[in-house]
Amino acid sequence: MVAHFFCLSLIAAAGTAAADGHGPLGPDSFVAVEPAKAKIGQLLFYDKILSGNRNIACGTCHHHDHAGTDGLSLGIGEGGRGVGPERTAGDGPDRIAKRIPRNAPALWNLGHRSVKVLFHDGRLSVSDLYGNGFDSPAEEWLPQGLENVVAAQALFPLVAQFEMAGNPKENRIAGAVHDRIDAAWPILAKRVRTIPEYGEMFVDAFDTVDRPSDVSIVEIANAIGAFIISEWQSYDSPYDDWQAGRGPLAEDAERGRILFFGKAGCSGCHAGPLFTDQSFHALGLPAFGPGRTRRFDPYARDVGRMGESDALEDAYRFRTPSLRNVALTAPYGHNGAWPTLEEMIRQHLDPRAARASWTPATANLPEAPWLSKTDFVVRQDAREMARQADSIEIAPVALDDSDVADLVAFLHALTGKTAKVRPLGRPDTVPSGLPVD
Repeated sequence: MVAHFFCLSLIAAAGTAAADGHGPLGPDSFVAVEPAKAKIGQLLFYDKILSGNRNIACGTCHHHDHAGTDGLSLGIGEGGRGVGPERTAGDGPDRIAKRIPRNAPALWNLGHRSVKVLFHDGRLSVSDLYGNGFDSPAEEWLPQGLENVVAAQALFPLVAQFEMAGNPKENRIAGAVHDRIDAAWPILAKRVRTIPEYGEMFVDAFDTVDRPSDVSIVEIANAIGAFIISEWQSYDSPYDDWQAGRGPLAEDAERGRILFFGKAGCSGCHAGPLFTDQSFHALGLPAFGPGRTRRFDPYARDVGRMGESDALEDAYRFRTPSLRNVALTAPYGHNGAWPTLEEMIRQHLDPRAARASWTPATANLPEAPWLSKTDFVVRQDAREMARQADSIEIAPVALDDSDVADLVAFLHALTGKTAKVRPLGRPDTVPSGLPVD
């Protein structure tokens, strides 16, 4: 009788899973990649040869020890030292000149076939606008031949001044970027292909490469993209088991699931197999940091999607993040404003009250006294704070503390059982011989 009831429960659960709006994830849900390319990408991901001053890699801010993130509210780019929450802003003439204005986004499941838009403001998307497959900050200067949007996104941190390129006059990469965004990529490609081990690996892995001299930034980006796509897949969480009828969720997580898809309204934006509608919304997160300034708008603020679209209705909207493995990728929000899932949930439930309760001490910002004047300057502008508050587009939802705890439990049920055991992981060494973070 017990077994019969359990089977009926699983059948009911499968029906509810369908009502949740999507089917299960699996290997076929992702863009196919070639293992030999992913292996090159793994090495390049951790190789500082791709940074202007050879002092930072992709993996520095998207490290395996921190679930593909860095644990900071706002990143510490080139010039910093260390990894993760212990990373410092450096010192002396090499110290950082500016904090990264946004939180390092997680990499989980970026290779899902549904993903067409990337970055917090969506400034990279699949498009035929420029004839190269993408609408991006590089416009028509983005090279042809990039295999997918994940490969395309790999190119931009390499040429971002405060992320990996460095400051003008410090190195050839930074100087070239100052001339035009695409001028630096051939220099980086030459750095890589003239390392014999890389040259041989590219010849073996890519049909487009007959000799090392054929390696361009396109092959480099496609290799990094292949690594990210294959390395950060995750679809073996307790929720996936429940959805497939392999067992029930824990009682508190089940209550949280019902709230998530019901009264709490979370699934209105966090929908689909990745728990994101891949759209943009204004949550009114507490503002701080240097802002993502533009040439004609050097103000220390971040206008979000409007910075890409130039549409006033997009002001302060940011891309909905995926919630898979979200319990591993604190802090939360486009600027890492909240350190815990509970606090981020309360931001959604009552944005104005959350904004009012936030204090600068909540942000995880490595000490940098020379930047202190700009870290919170935006908060002194009453008009800007009012504009951000007026943009909030989600209505308050009344839940009690036990409901919030149940939602937290459900979000933990989205953590993959093998999330901390990746196919390739962090390499011990890289072909350039530079140290690996």
